[in-house]
Amino acid sequence: MSAGRYPLYIEQGTTIDFEIQYKDSDGNPVNLTGYGARMQFRPTIESSDILLSLTSTLNPDGTGINMSGSAPYKSPTSGSLGVYIASCTSSLLDFNDAVYDLEIFAPIDSDCPEVTRILQGPVRLSKEVTR
Repeated sequence: MSAGRYPLYIEQGTTIDFEIQYKDSDGNPVNLTGYGARMQFRPTIESSDILLSLTSTLNPDGTGINMSGSAPYKSPTSGSLGVYIASCTSSLLDFNDAVYDLEIFAPIDSDCPEVTRILQGPVRLSKEVTR
C-alpha cells in the first residue's frame, strides 16, 4: 500500500496535536503493538538537513509520536498515531516550505526493521507574530 499524501500547515509557536488512524485495505485498524514511529521535516527530499525529527520516544515536553493516539485510554491495537509538537518546539522552527514523511517500523530493536511509510507531503510554516 502506498503512503497517503497530506499537506501540513504548521503555525509557529503553537501546539500541534493531531491523530492519524492507520487502517488496512479492508478498513480495519492496524495493530501497532511492537512498532515504533519516526517523522522528519527536511527542506527538500534530497536534503541531508533535518528541520524537525519526531520519534515514538517522546521528548520531555511531550513532542513526538504516541503509538496509542492522542488519547491516553487508547491502546496500540487501535491503529492510532498521535503526533504532538509542543509550542516551545514549534517556536524554534524557521523555514517557509519543507517536506515530511511519517514511517512506522518493527521490530523496534532491529538493525534492519520492516518499515512502512504511511504519510508524506509538503509542510508550510506560518511565522509567528506574537512572541
